[in-house]
Amino acid sequence: MRGVIFDGKSPQVVDDLEVRDPGVGEVLVAVAAAGLCHSDLSVIDGTIPYPAPVVLGHEGAGVVEAVGPGVTHVTPGDHVALSTLANCGACADCDRGRPTMCRSAIGRPGRPFTRRGERLFQFASNSAFAERTVLKAVQAVKIPDDVPLLSAAVIGCGVLTGVGAALNRARVGQGESVLVIGAGGIGLNVLQGARIAGASTVVAVDVDARKEPPARLFGATHFIDASAVSDVPAAVRRILPTGVDHAFECVGDTRLIRQAIDLLDRHGQAVLLGVPPADAEASFRVSSLYLDKSILGCRYGSSRPQRDIALYAGLYREGRLLLDELVTKVYPVEDFERAAAEVNNPSVARCVLSFDRKPGLPDV
Repeated sequence: MRGVIFDGKSPQVVDDLEVRDPGVGEVLVAVAAAGLCHSDLSVIDGTIPYPAPVVLGHEGAGVVEAVGPGVTHVTPGDHVALSTLANCGACADCDRGRPTMCRSAIGRPGRPFTRRGERLFQFASNSAFAERTVLKAVQAVKIPDDVPLLSAAVIGCGVLTGVGAALNRARVGQGESVLVIGAGGIGLNVLQGARIAGASTVVAVDVDARKEPPARLFGATHFIDASAVSDVPAAVRRILPTGVDHAFECVGDTRLIRQAIDLLDRHGQAVLLGVPPADAEASFRVSSLYLDKSILGCRYGSSRPQRDIALYAGLYREGRLLLDELVTKVYPVEDFERAAAEVNNPSVARCVLSFDRKPGLPDV
């Protein structure tokens, strides 16, 4: 079968992968489409240390082909969106409804794939860049058949992280104000999370003016082109003189983290979503937090994937959550190199790899 692997030196598309049958509590999924984001490329460039050889991909959707013993919530033929969260379901954090804190959910990669007799690691407990993959049952979330799999492919990372940060972690309330620094794939989903929550003033900031139309489409009421404004904080305060209720940093720049904190209103929250280098340190005035302000980390949108993916699929069907608009370009998996080159294109929200062998792929 086809897939994208990284051998420790370079990525390559292969057609001779094999994957084992699902075991107890596991699901075999035929992947229809998979989103491509920076995390996949961060394995290739070394930003995310990961054992090799590895089958890449962590955001996808497909059709259940087989289930292992003990799996009852999905059956062969079901359409599913895939989560990277291979939580155990039994620890104290899972029991409290905090699966993103499960210590079994990260750092223990399996090796369900083989190629020419060599075992390959699974990335993010997922490996959606394979024609078939085996996951824990908890990672396969049933979705309605009328949700296009190309669109559902982006739910499992970008949507869960961005929308979840607004709804689950920050718990944005009706009439509140929101600042989103960085209008890329995650930022756009924070914007629509804020819109769904009923925020009244939603300010998006980006260094590329081409981000304004999609930012406004997803929920921004105001847009600040940081490349054309000498003082971004002053521009924000012209819109919100006392500061913002919720500021989301989606870039991973410590200077922007400081801006997000400095722009908070009383009782405001700065939510950190961008990922700077592992050894990066940010600073702030301690006294600035004494008016009940908070700095919040956020892992995977503080999500509960079995609940949230189903919720977001329902919001999509109601026309309240945008998915089709996130899928900017679609490439056959064989064109992985072309798709990877588009990741930093400011006009691209998400590239999606398709495993469809039939003619009629959407134009790219």
